[in-house]
Amino acid sequence: MAEEYIVGKHVYGNLYGIDRRAATNEAYLRELIVKAVEAAGATLLDLRSWIVPGKKGGVSVVAIVLESHIAVHTWPEYGYATVDVYTCGENTDPWKAWEVILEGLKPRKYTVHYSDRSQLPPD
Repeated sequence: MAEEYIVGKHVYGNLYGIDRRAATNEAYLRELIVKAVEAAGATLLDLRSWIVPGKKGGVSVVAIVLESHIAVHTWPEYGYATVDVYTCGENTDPWKAWEVILEGLKPRKYTVHYSDRSQLPPD
């Protein structure tokens, strides 16, 4: 019998030149994050969002999932957003959530990073 350990997968990045209408639409962003949760195969526990006023403001949406979290923060004045998709377990796929968010915000450019957040099995 194989020993069990924690499997963590973290996809995160920056989106540049995003669609301004999408970046300012809290309801749209909430729906987008719910679709991302579903695409990842994660279990939604709570969804919170905030509109932050001012030039450096925007919309923040955070989904707490049984397997960890998905967060998007937008800065519409700068055409910029950050995305954080962290899931635990072998049955989730953060890359699928990332793709849903990319399709929804339509950046002209983006950077993406992956970090294996798994517990290493003991030697």
